Amino acid sequence: MDHLLPQSARPATGGHAGPLPAYRALVASGGLQADAAQERAAIKLQDLWERLRGYDPRPAQEPPASGFFGRLLKRRHTEEYMPLGLYLVGEVGRGKSMLMDLFFDVADVPRKQRIHFHKFMQTAHARIHAWKKANPGTADPIPPLADSIAAESALLCFDEFQVNDIADAMILGRLFQALFDRGVVVVATSNTEPDNLFKGQPGRDAFLPFIALLKQRLEVLVMDSARDYRRERMRGLRTWHVPADDFSRRALDKAFETLTGGAPIQPVTLTVMGRDLVVERAADGVARFDFDFLCNTALGAGDYLAIASAFHTVVLDGIPRLSPDNFDQARRFITLVDALYDQHIRLIASADATPDQLYQRGENARMFERTASRLDEMQSLDWLGIHQDDA
Repeated sequence: MDHLLPQSARPATGGHAGPLPAYRALVASGGLQADAAQERAAIKLQDLWERLRGYDPRPAQEPPASGFFGRLLKRRHTEEYMPLGLYLVGEVGRGKSMLMDLFFDVADVPRKQRIHFHKFMQTAHARIHAWKKANPGTADPIPPLADSIAAESALLCFDEFQVNDIADAMILGRLFQALFDRGVVVVATSNTEPDNLFKGQPGRDAFLPFIALLKQRLEVLVMDSARDYRRERMRGLRTWHVPADDFSRRALDKAFETLTGGAPIQPVTLTVMGRDLVVERAADGVARFDFDFLCNTALGAGDYLAIASAFHTVVLDGIPRLSPDNFDQARRFITLVDALYDQHIRLIASADATPDQLYQRGENARMFERTASRLDEMQSLDWLGIHQDDA
């Protein structure tokens, strides 16, 4: 979710010029600063836009398929006819999603869908479950699932492509092969290069064919811009507000609005070990939570890792003083901070004390010292990527 402009500031792109002229118009108008990496990506998207004009891989365009050799002929025909998709990869804040939005808005494809990848997978699992319930004893739900998706969309644009859940990993290879067989073209943005998807996870060997398929059907473009536009929004923003009162809440409201650039706020559902974790308030890669939701409910390290993988900034309201009296909350908060720290996620919070004063008494106070140190570091300009002369 790399939107750089509020929706109201984006120009009308029209349906005939393509994403590259739209991008250059933004630069010329001062809405964006010229960026070589973004320009290269816009050129690639323009090429794909040209090749996709009027694209609609309907059965009438394909040879009839019956039996194994018929299906093989159909697959070869589809691979020759359909253009390669595009996988835009780069660190957060490089403008990947903004560029994909420019492309999607003008893509001349009758059936298209832009969707967050986590939501797409959540919907896929729900459809598989419903199909199995309606067709007990039938072997394979993937072909009918692919049929229904392909009937809805010849172009799928995925934002924040990331794989953290084993349930997703187990179906992706067969599902995407079936979608590609049906002529579906994929454009995706990600913070992770294909070779590093699902890295270090149990069962990754079985996931490797999907990575190979992804690299075969999508051109991979690394956006290596030196600028992080998201971090520029952090300039002048306080990251730790004391105490956690109404004044701090309003300050977090303002920070959330600034960091999301006016993008619409909506729920995002993450899948963690086969279950749903609903983030009620999210926009443009920023998630907002209450402390009670994150640390006073039955969440754990897997949930916090999923959050850190899905968002680049967390806004957290109402951290209380911690002690042995509420150690379960303190323990979850320690785990949360570790996950955010390890993934280099930015944290803006309101609390009843500064980090070094949050947990002052009791046998576990010394254990919290590392967390307090990490919280202090996460407020530093170096952590936020802001140069001293820019602050």
